[in-house]
Amino acid sequence: MENRINLAKADPDAFEAMLGLEKYIAQSGLDKKLFELIKTRASQLNGCAYCINMHTRDALKLGETAQRLFLLDAWRETDLYTEKERAVLALTESMTLIANDHVPDHIYNEAAAHLTDKEMAAVIMAVVAINGWNRIEVTTRAPLD
Repeated sequence: MENRINLAKADPDAFEAMLGLEKYIAQSGLDKKLFELIKTRASQLNGCAYCINMHTRDALKLGETAQRLFLLDAWRETDLYTEKERAVLALTESMTLIANDHVPDHIYNEAAAHLTDKEMAAVIMAVVAINGWNRIEVTTRAPLD
C-alpha cells in the first residue's frame, strides 16, 4: 500500500482532539470489555483492519474470550452475549450504518432499557469515537503494528 499522511505528525492538535474524546470515555465508567466490543464491531462494519487488529488484542488482554471475538460479526446467532451487550451491539451497528435506518426507536429504546443515562451517553460517544478513528485509519491506510 502507498504511504499516506500520518495525522498525528501532520497536525498533532487534530490527533489530540480525538484523544480527548477517548479520555472522556475512559473516565466515564463504561465497562472496558463492552467498550472493546463496541470498537471491534464498528471496525468490522467499517472494514478497518488497523482497528480490528488493535481492539481484538486489547479485548483479549482484558479477558475477553477468543470465541466471543470470533463470533462478534454473527452475535445475533449466538447466546454468548448478554442482553445488555446485544442491545449495545445493535445500537453500535445502527449508529455506524446510520444512513440505512437512522437508529430506529426500537433499537434506541432497547439500549436505553439496559443502560443508565450516563452509560447511554458513554456508549453513544464510544460509537462516535470509533467511527471517527475508523475513518481516519482507513483514509490514511495506517499500517498494522
